[in-house]
Amino acid sequence: MEKTTQSWADMSWLNEPEDWSIDPAGLLHATSGDKTDFWQRTHYGFERDDGHALLQKRSEDFSAVLTFSGDYQTLYDQAGLMVRSGPTAWVKFGVELTDGATHLSVVVTDGFSDWSAQPVALDGPVTLRVTRLGNVLLLQHRVNDGWQMARLAPLPDAATTVHVGPYLCSPERAGFKARFHEWSLTEPQVKELHE
Repeated sequence: MEKTTQSWADMSWLNEPEDWSIDPAGLLHATSGDKTDFWQRTHYGFERDDGHALLQKRSEDFSAVLTFSGDYQTLYDQAGLMVRSGPTAWVKFGVELTDGATHLSVVVTDGFSDWSAQPVALDGPVTLRVTRLGNVLLLQHRVNDGWQMARLAPLPDAATTVHVGPYLCSPERAGFKARFHEWSLTEPQVKELHE
C-alpha cells in the first residue's frame, strides 16, 4: 500500500514541547512539559488540553501505525497515538503508568473522557495501530507477529476530518522522555474486525 507519510516533516505540533529533536536515524525524541495532560471532566472534574501531540490531518479512512518507547517513572506518564477532531473530541491510545505498572491505556473523549487500561509488560518498544473505518476506530497492539484488539470505539464527534499522530504527556511532573521510532499513515490495512 502507498504510504501517505513516513516522516515527521508533514506534521505539526499541538502544544509543542520545549525539548524535542529528530536524530540522524529518524527517531523523534520528546520531553514533556510540567503537568501536561489530555482529559475532560470525568471523575477528576478538570479540563486539560495541554499535552503534546505531533499531528497530521486526514479526511479519509486510514491505518496509523506507531512504534514508541518511554521512560515511565511517575504516575500517569504516558505516550502513544492520538486521533483528534477537537479539544473535547479525541481518542488517545498508548502506554501509561498507573497503579505502579505500565498499562495499555485507551481514553475516548466526546465531551467527557472515559478510560480503560490493561496491564502490559514492556520488554522493548510498543507498536500500536489505529484504523479508521467510517465512524469507527479499531485500536490494536502488536503481539508477536500478529495484532490483538484493544478496543473498538466510535469516532468522537463523528468528525469527517481528524488529526492523527503521536502524543505524550505527564500529568504529575515535567520531564517524561519518549522516543517515537517508526510512524506510518496508510490506506486502511484492515477492513474487518476479525481477519
